[in-house]
Amino acid sequence: MGVDIVRRWLAALLFAALAAAPLGSPVWAQAEAESDPLPSWNEGATKAAILNFVAEAVREGGPGYVPPAERIATFDNDGTLWSEQPVYFQAEFAFERVRALAPQHPEWATTEPFKSILTGDRTVLADLGEQAFTDLLAATHAGMTVEDFEGEVKRWLATARHPRFDRPYDELIYQPMLELLTHLRANGFKTYIVSGGGLDFMRAFADAAYGIPPEQVIGSTVVTEFRLEDQTPAIIRLPEVDFIDDGPGKAVGIQRVIGRRPVFAAGNSDGDLQMLQWTTMEEGARFGLIVHHTDAVREWAYDNPSVIGQLKEALAQAPERGWTVIDMKTDWKVIYPFEMK
Repeated sequence: MGVDIVRRWLAALLFAALAAAPLGSPVWAQAEAESDPLPSWNEGATKAAILNFVAEAVREGGPGYVPPAERIATFDNDGTLWSEQPVYFQAEFAFERVRALAPQHPEWATTEPFKSILTGDRTVLADLGEQAFTDLLAATHAGMTVEDFEGEVKRWLATARHPRFDRPYDELIYQPMLELLTHLRANGFKTYIVSGGGLDFMRAFADAAYGIPPEQVIGSTVVTEFRLEDQTPAIIRLPEVDFIDDGPGKAVGIQRVIGRRPVFAAGNSDGDLQMLQWTTMEEGARFGLIVHHTDAVREWAYDNPSVIGQLKEALAQAPERGWTVIDMKTDWKVIYPFEMK
């Protein structure tokens, strides 16, 4: 169904500190609990493995020591840091853009994929293919300055609501992963997003949501160009794909932007396979983490086959590679920050 193109384009609030946290502070900025840096994780092998890796990484002279400059951790976004069902959130943003722009494009009423979006026919959208989604993203994401695009994303995040939870999409971030991001940073790790989602789309919320600044976001990009009009400089987004940060592209993007091989990588689907391989198939202390969606009650249960977030090959390789697999249903006490309020 063109799943790849949708995916391509398309820190922590700690339990012990929640009551004392300043009002209005970002969720990732809450104080870290001294007794348990991962309070939303159930005790067990998964939590123990993570805590042990981090403890050994900072213990000088130990076999698992990682020099500060090499403490690089990379995280997929969709399905790893926030939810991705029933469709990638950036796709929902694109769908809304189509509806908003439709009065200017009467031809969309009879042209796919726009017709299906306007009529709400998601079954047809599932079979449209890669080119249709390319056309969709080009029509809704290009032709504006990077600042204007960021503004549109922030406006959408402030107004749009998830169909199941009736909450803003950026509230559907994973509380346990926020805690993990904070714990890693507290121990000298530099945390990056490496995702198939659009670079500028993720940059619009990553700092506020996760404490990850724009320069530490790696994603798919469109071609851009510099223009100077009436002495006003601007970077304009064009309707042409530049780089796809998915699958093998994730390893390439990491090397291109970071220039160091990570020692920690987290993902949730086969689109993260090569990032996990690039991170862990090397000598020294390494950690691969997979979020397995097993909780149909609090979130969703899916892996293979799945239209969104298929996890087959990476899950199969996990035992051989020594990757730690999170069972969301049993490893996480809560899924979202709002469950703790």
